[in-house]
Amino acid sequence: MDYSRRSFIRSSSMLLGGLPLISMQVGAINDKTIRVGLVGCGGRGNGAAMQALAADPQVKIIALGDIFPDQLMRSLTLLQRKDTARVDVPEKRQFIGFDAYRKVIDSGVDVVLLCSPPNFRPEHLDYAVRAGKHIFCEKPVAVDIPGLKRVMASIALSKTKAINLVSGFCFRYSQPNREIVSRIHQGTIGAVKSITTFRYGGELTYKERDDSWSEMVYQLKNWYYFRRYASDMIVEQSIHSVDYMNWIMGNKLPLSISATGGRQSRPWDGVGNTFDHFAVEFDYGEGLKGTHFCRQQNGTEPRNSVEVMGTDGYAEVNIMRNYDIKGATPYSYRDPINNMYQTQHDELFAAIRDRRQVNDGDFMINSTLLALWAKLSAYSGRRLTLEQVMNSTEELGPLSDSYHWDMAPDTLPIAKPGLTSFI
Repeated sequence: MDYSRRSFIRSSSMLLGGLPLISMQVGAINDKTIRVGLVGCGGRGNGAAMQALAADPQVKIIALGDIFPDQLMRSLTLLQRKDTARVDVPEKRQFIGFDAYRKVIDSGVDVVLLCSPPNFRPEHLDYAVRAGKHIFCEKPVAVDIPGLKRVMASIALSKTKAINLVSGFCFRYSQPNREIVSRIHQGTIGAVKSITTFRYGGELTYKERDDSWSEMVYQLKNWYYFRRYASDMIVEQSIHSVDYMNWIMGNKLPLSISATGGRQSRPWDGVGNTFDHFAVEFDYGEGLKGTHFCRQQNGTEPRNSVEVMGTDGYAEVNIMRNYDIKGATPYSYRDPINNMYQTQHDELFAAIRDRRQVNDGDFMINSTLLALWAKLSAYSGRRLTLEQVMNSTEELGPLSDSYHWDMAPDTLPIAKPGLTSFI
């Protein structure tokens, strides 16, 4: 079977004939006001809303949605402290529940910020695209392959509607990263022969269990650590490093991936069911390999780096520290480092104003695919080809609209390489 990147998009486009379309045109943006809604009022969502306000003086936050009332109210308070006049979210546009995303999108917004846990992303993205909204979409875009295939269909549809869609893959919006990757693509280091990325750090935020919480509430308060909601750390966090490699490779997919991983520092009977480290080899053929190492282990030395070896030199990046090329044509970035998170929103809202289209969909899909592919290889202990991984049928949880507070929580087991089956 042809599982090339081009065939993925072609197949996704074929799916569209059976989908009900809300509109084939993006709604016109008022010359003065761009109305924005936020879905997912956690830390990243609050940051995205703040950056939207800073991106354009005529942006107005008019709707908020979350599954937790207290989280929504904290977000509203924080945003109103930033700019009371431009945060107009009365009670009738404060939406609580697993269906809050629909109500935010239907509330009259021009732009929606999709910042909920990634298990909800395929359905949230689908509804926003069908409604013709411009979108900021956090990474990753799915937690399993069936969800990713739904996203592929949404991206194909978004292109027919001239929707602006900016992803949460923030490294691509960093000016020093852009300078380095641009020079690599121009041939400054010659032909790329290997790419190595690291993302080492400690564990993420953990919220102690409250006696009043159900197991579902506890899990969704700590969703980073649960497979149903996050997939695993390589998909939820260190996917940024995987995306950097994908960027250098021009969105080209490898022939196969071989990975390992496990749970060493985090107690086996501790919170969640995800790994705390991965090591991955991406085989692009003809001797070109990519490797990625990541861990979330307290007390270990942090590292966030990218190294690219070429036939005429090499590039060395330590995020927020140095951005250098050594070899026949040396280069070092010496200008101020921009706020990449802010730049994402600056460029999104500028494109809306200028009636230009920005659509990050293709690399959003491939970078999420690479991370899922690596996770499934590590879990199963098998080298997996593209065709094999795209045939995965494992679904980690139900669709967004099937969630409710009385449903069974995530009870997926911690994977054991060599014993866990590839599904």
